[in-house]
Amino acid sequence: AVDVDAEITVTAGCTEAIGATAMGLLEPGDRVVVFEPYYDCYPAALALAGAEPVFVALRQQADGSFGFDGDELRSACAGARAVLVNTPHNPTGKVFTAAELQVIAEAALEHDLLVLADEVYDQLVYEGEHVSIASLDGMRERTVTMGSLGKTFSLTGWKVGWTIASPELTRAVRSAHQFLIYAVATPLQHAAAVGIREGDAYIAEQREMFRSRRDLLGAELAKLGFTFAPTQGGYFILADHTAFSGPRGITSDVELCHHLIEHAGVATIPPSAFYANKELGRPLLRFAFCKTEGTLRAAVERLSAMA
Repeated sequence: AVDVDAEITVTAGCTEAIGATAMGLLEPGDRVVVFEPYYDCYPAALALAGAEPVFVALRQQADGSFGFDGDELRSACAGARAVLVNTPHNPTGKVFTAAELQVIAEAALEHDLLVLADEVYDQLVYEGEHVSIASLDGMRERTVTMGSLGKTFSLTGWKVGWTIASPELTRAVRSAHQFLIYAVATPLQHAAAVGIREGDAYIAEQREMFRSRRDLLGAELAKLGFTFAPTQGGYFILADHTAFSGPRGITSDVELCHHLIEHAGVATIPPSAFYANKELGRPLLRFAFCKTEGTLRAAVERLSAMA
């Protein structure tokens, strides 16, 4: 149960929710555990609050999936103020399991940490099950859960997001939110409420559409030599490109991005931009399947012509 007036704050998208939460709850010098690769606004939001990120790597396993080392996480949590968790995860497409979230929760409880939970892709899950970390024992009172209308309904330009937190944490979030945005456009909030109340069928259609486009793009990328685990949530494929790029003498994600633009007219994202340790991102490439089927087919045709 959530107290609407005391525990929900409507924000200008989840990005503002992250910024307001950081500025409202963190002090200069506070350390915040962040999984890398990360959504690129996290370091900026922490910098605005004067906080310092401590990175824990999500490393690609033999099957292409991403996971973290529990000991590395626990070590990073020592002396920290908060841990930032994004599930479903951008850019890896990982959905953290209940067991993984329990490890994070136990570390947060052991070190008395706040948990900043970015759950913008919670409705776009294709494999596994989304679990809110705030639902775990002992986590409700120390977690700020952040969400957004934009990803679920493909309305990113509306900038309607929210935080859900205890009254004590919410007061801190609002102390920053008041001077960042103050209020989100009222007509869009009314429309967002209709979507949340009545949008289940539409969301289900969106989820199946994205699943189909994930499978279309993934099958073609696999033929070209890219290796990855199926995206569990969100709308990105984070793939190892070395089998594709190696024969072309290309050794980094940035170099490959330029090459694909120049020689195939296909734009991708270099994941090293989402890592503090750039070396971890260099073998990877991020593809987005939140495009029309025609755009995806044209892209794979151009990539195949290069092969």
